[in-house]
Parts: sequence; structure tokens; C-alpha cells
Amino acid sequence: MLIADGFNKAFIGTGSRSCSEDVAVYDTDRCIDILMEQGMTDEEAIEYFEFNVLGSWVGSTTPIFLRKHDIDEILEEGGVQC
Repeated sequence: MLIADGFNKAFIGTGSRSCSEDVAVYDTDRCIDILMEQGMTDEEAIEYFEFNVLGSWVGSTTPIFLRKHDIDEILEEGGVQC
């Protein structure tokens, strides 16, 4: 399992998919908070996170970065129930 360097305090668990290895799951907001604790502004932290963390693909075990949402919000934006 790949672990995102420097984001241990944002680790929230593991994610599973059919026919795939489990992957590490991190809280996106907490990752940004960690970057801000290191001296970045909120804008710098978001830009750094989006480009350098979310923008990195290191194979099928690349960690997942979770953003919490209310289900009604997703459905209003066109989410489809199956």
C-alpha cells in the first residue's frame, strides 16, 4: 500500500475495489491544513495540493483523497442513483 508522504495525520483509512489492492484514503481538507501548518497560505496550499498531490499518478495503488459531501448536494449537481 502506498502512503502519501507527510500526510499521516490526514489518513482516515483504506478503500477497496473489486479485483484491486486496497488503497490508502486521506481527508483532503486535513491535507490542506497540514500544508498551511507548514507555512503556506490557503491559496498556496490548495494549488500545491491540487498540482503535486492530486496530480500525481503512481499506479493502481495511488492513494485516494476524500472530500466530504452531503448526498443531497451531489444529487442536485446531477449525481445518478443506481
